[in-house]
Amino acid sequence: MSLLIPRKIPFLFLSFCCVSIASANTAEPADWPYSEDTPTVTSLNIGLAGEQPVDISRFLLSRGVSQARINPQGTQIAYLSTITGVRQLWVQSVHGGQAKQLTFGNGLSFFRWHPDGTQLIYGADNDGNEREAFYSIHTNGLSESLLLAHSNAFRRFGEFNHDGTRFTYASTERNGRDFDIYEHNMTTGKSRMIYQAEFGFFPAAWQPGTHNVIVTETRGEDAQDVFLLDSASGELRPLYTPAVAAAFSHFHWSDDGNTLYFVSNVDREMTAVFSYNLTTEKTTLIHESQFDLENLQLCSKQSNLVWTENRNGFDTLFSSKLTGAGTRKIDMPEGVYSVSCASESDALAVQISSPTSPAKVYTTTLTSNRHRLLVDATLAGIDSNALITPEAIDFPARDGITLHGLLYLPKGKLNNVPLVIDVHGGPTAQAKPAWQPLTQYLVGKGIAVLDINVRGSTGFGKTYARLDNQEKRLHSVRDLVDALSYLKADPRIDVQNSAVMGGSYGGYMVNAVMGLYPDAFKAGASFVGVSDWVRALQEASPGLKASDRIEYGDIRDPKWEAFYAENSPINTVHRIQAPMFFEHGVNDPRDPVTESDRMVKVLREKGLPVTYLRFPDEGHSVSKMENRVTFYRALAEFLERHLTTQQ
Repeated sequence: MSLLIPRKIPFLFLSFCCVSIASANTAEPADWPYSEDTPTVTSLNIGLAGEQPVDISRFLLSRGVSQARINPQGTQIAYLSTITGVRQLWVQSVHGGQAKQLTFGNGLSFFRWHPDGTQLIYGADNDGNEREAFYSIHTNGLSESLLLAHSNAFRRFGEFNHDGTRFTYASTERNGRDFDIYEHNMTTGKSRMIYQAEFGFFPAAWQPGTHNVIVTETRGEDAQDVFLLDSASGELRPLYTPAVAAAFSHFHWSDDGNTLYFVSNVDREMTAVFSYNLTTEKTTLIHESQFDLENLQLCSKQSNLVWTENRNGFDTLFSSKLTGAGTRKIDMPEGVYSVSCASESDALAVQISSPTSPAKVYTTTLTSNRHRLLVDATLAGIDSNALITPEAIDFPARDGITLHGLLYLPKGKLNNVPLVIDVHGGPTAQAKPAWQPLTQYLVGKGIAVLDINVRGSTGFGKTYARLDNQEKRLHSVRDLVDALSYLKADPRIDVQNSAVMGGSYGGYMVNAVMGLYPDAFKAGASFVGVSDWVRALQEASPGLKASDRIEYGDIRDPKWEAFYAENSPINTVHRIQAPMFFEHGVNDPRDPVTESDRMVKVLREKGLPVTYLRFPDEGHSVSKMENRVTFYRALAEFLERHLTTQQ
């Protein structure tokens, strides 16, 4: 039950994927009888630069950027930064110079460039409730307007049309549940519904010179059907509704509106680059690889395609001319890429997050073999040479399935070091070698970290991503125990001294494995995790129930209700024997705080030691700097206490 929001955004600490429900969580801090669980903000104690091990606070104070995008003209870069402690929007010339902060209010969730390149649209919610208002702001920071006010609706931005007079978005404002599609007129300031939907329909690229918009319908956690919507008539024309569900993304139209470029794994295991001719209705495979191809861009007056290749989470950047002149690798520093190109010039911006640095922005051109660092990151006095790049590992599960992960090992002599297994959200997401402050802190303290890609993860083929569907749900939980079995033969790691942690769906995995396999881990840390799947699936928005029926099974069917009634973590919580750590935001709109409350109550009644951070001003992620400091420090101290005190 995922909105597929990235699990690890450089400035959020953790941004989790999991359940989205139709109504706002109404729990108030006063409803919870344990006042000590409401965190108290503490001051930083960063220690001195050069001290080893590095204090956790220095990792928190390390800053980069997120969502970097170049404007269509190739003259300015916009990005989000938390340099002020809250995510804000900044712009900077591609030629360098001082960056300008544009916004100063509540934390932002997203932004997009207007086609004229002089203004941007952005969204902001209230304390993590994910009910965004939309605003427009000029790049000089002197002119700003409210486009769509805050409401009880969930919204998802679509795209501008080519002249920027209109944009599309999906919203639940009609009934609080279904994502209908709307068109907003920038001149009149009015919005109108252009398609009344059931479940989850979301707008994408606008066909040039027409009223037509690409629309996707959710079909499972990792798949979509694709349609062409006439915004004037409301007619919906199917383009791709394959018998075997497939992923479709990164849509780009040719200027004449006749050719659509996109990424998909239709009729294949790995995602590849395709084109679709609207006149002939012919689909053509353009580029393929043994790895997933991602981040497709149509650049430089539509002369070039640019994309990335995902090799165990590490990205490689490629480009090719549409004239068929061949493929060229674009050399960039190692890491996880986000790519943005100019439509009116050959400028290219690449945001790179790596294990040794928060995200930076590099610029290059489609004709150059050189790149330039435009927006640097700060490591707050940490020596990057002391940080660890993981090794990609593959290993067998007990049923023969090959599992995957990124293993971070402490530097120096290794012998029986403790271990933390980190489980990503989703489940359709991937552990990637991006900036992970907690991971680097733990490794610096002599604790190994396995960032695991259990079955159900993306990046390893369509079949692998669906190996945890429906009744196979618990197979992925078992993968965590099989990882310990594999690492038991590695003399560097002490699997008897291990913990497991994860957020959102990863939090569910922690809740589940600690109850189903109570002897496996010495401690568990669950953040905004599901404990009762029956409640989670019943209360999920119909916009996600389309995916739930494939990923989890239709909860309206007595078969699946009985399955999840038996196999939810709340029914095995009494079997947990190890100390537990929980974190949850009271404003969480996807997975209500009561999911963690229930687990905590049972464990405390049982007499187990439980640490619980119940943030009254956070949602499904921890976004405020002071709260991130409190969260990180408490979690790090919990893991150290239970994994290193007996070393």
